[in-house]
Amino acid sequence: MEMDMKIDTFVLGDFQTNSYVVRATDQARDCVVIDTGLSAQPLIDFLEENDLNPIAVIFTHGHADHIAGLNLLRDRRRDIKVAIHTDDAQMLTDPVKNLSIMTGVGFTSAAADVIIQAEGPIEFAGIRFEVLHTPGHTPGGICLYCPDVGVLFSGDALFADSIGRTDFPGGNYARLIDSIKSKLLALPDETIVHTGHGPSTTIGAERRHNQYLM
Repeated sequence: MEMDMKIDTFVLGDFQTNSYVVRATDQARDCVVIDTGLSAQPLIDFLEENDLNPIAVIFTHGHADHIAGLNLLRDRRRDIKVAIHTDDAQMLTDPVKNLSIMTGVGFTSAAADVIIQAEGPIEFAGIRFEVLHTPGHTPGGICLYCPDVGVLFSGDALFADSIGRTDFPGGNYARLIDSIKSKLLALPDETIVHTGHGPSTTIGAERRHNQYLM
């Protein structure tokens, strides 16, 4: 993978979910979407205006604020592959499990095309991600690490100065803390962390300052 990976960030929906369009290089047309937010229209507009070809969507977990934009994207790009961890896979098709029922508008979609069963490499659009299973916010929460460029997409596991909620069904505080400490804090301090909500951070900053990890 080239060192000039291109990452475009979109803050989507009422929950201000961060969605990412990732390309191997600035010139590449093929791309990967990481999470779609509640409403993917701004992201879709960007893809179409820039003539980009989304090969896959990878979900960091299955809560509605990260997946509910999927149907709109699939309507425009019917051949796009959808990947999610096996422990969150049912959230795509169950409005109770993905929490959308709490909003009064239950969201469901077709099942995923790619079920992530284990940690390890996954590749789309010429981009190699290392899947790190980080349960705690949800049972099937994952982070996506790109070691060649020192970038981590942390979903709702780790935020700047905070961590993901664990009071939803399937959440577990002890598992989340263990996931972060054993897997994310094992990464180099200079690793840039692109989070599911809020600003980006680094592993070093969170190691030093995140009160939940002391």
